[in-house]
Amino acid sequence: MAEDLATLQIEALEALDQAADDRALEAWRAGYLGRSGRLTRVLRSLGSIPAEERRAAGAAANKAKTGLEAALAQKEDSLRQAALERDLAEGAFDVTLPGKPVAIGRLHPVTQTVREICDAFVAMGFSVVEGPEVELDYYNFEALNIPREHPARDMWDTIWVSPEGPMAENPILLRTHTSPMQVRVMEQTRPPVRVVVPGKVYRYEATDATHESMFYQIEGLAVDEGISMADLKGTLYDLARRLFGEERRIRFRCDYFPFVEPGVDMSIDCFNCKGAGCRTCKNSGWIEILGAGMVHPDVLRRVGYDPDVYTGFAFGMGPERIAMLRHGIDDIRLFYSNDLRFLKQF
Repeated sequence: MAEDLATLQIEALEALDQAADDRALEAWRAGYLGRSGRLTRVLRSLGSIPAEERRAAGAAANKAKTGLEAALAQKEDSLRQAALERDLAEGAFDVTLPGKPVAIGRLHPVTQTVREICDAFVAMGFSVVEGPEVELDYYNFEALNIPREHPARDMWDTIWVSPEGPMAENPILLRTHTSPMQVRVMEQTRPPVRVVVPGKVYRYEATDATHESMFYQIEGLAVDEGISMADLKGTLYDLARRLFGEERRIRFRCDYFPFVEPGVDMSIDCFNCKGAGCRTCKNSGWIEILGAGMVHPDVLRRVGYDPDVYTGFAFGMGPERIAMLRHGIDDIRLFYSNDLRFLKQF
């Protein structure tokens, strides 16, 4: 029995040394230490040998089993370490090599234009404020001299949040312009007031090359004693030249907006044809970029300002339109199509 166990142990260790992976180890374990393994069969046969030899044979068999189990554990550790070293070698990289280039994001062209416009007004002493996109009817219309049933409401295709629409007790809507912040700022501030308000606005209308249901607007407001139309013109002259160049000519024409009196629209001479007439300016030589005017006295009274003491001007412009003019873009929908081929150009 002792000689058989010694021979079995030598054979087992030689076979274990040849095992090169986990599958071979499992086959070895089943063949020698499993329920039907060779060493297990020897242990089961101990009952058939004479009693005087059984004790020594049992001790030898258990010693052989312990030795093989320890050899198996050592072999498992050895294979795991070899696999780890192999993985490290295969996955190693040279840290002295230059890194892979990482794509760098950039600001959206509309965001760039919004920031440039706001920076221009900050340089002129204005502050930048923001307001809620979900607005009350009072601030969006009534406080701006547009009461219910006023025909001027048809100028804005409103998206109503209140299920009853404008007939609700306190109608709520997605703001159609950033002008509500005129009233909100004046309610909380005493003159002098100089603010610009950038933000998204919403209109319920079909989209095409020049219209979107969601777009940006920048509203401006200045209120103080003695402010006149000359101040409005000087401020907007400076803006246009900062955005479109020092050589720009400016034109003001009368226009109607319920919350200003008088109201004007401002155009610049076409930078493409220099006023001769082309496709960009629809052969007029001029490109309209914003609407403006002197704040209506009723709007001032509504916020507690005395129109006999204070006057002010307001203006509103679309950054998308300005970006389209500056970069020669012919479709506003390109800004929000998420086409990286388009956006990477800016």
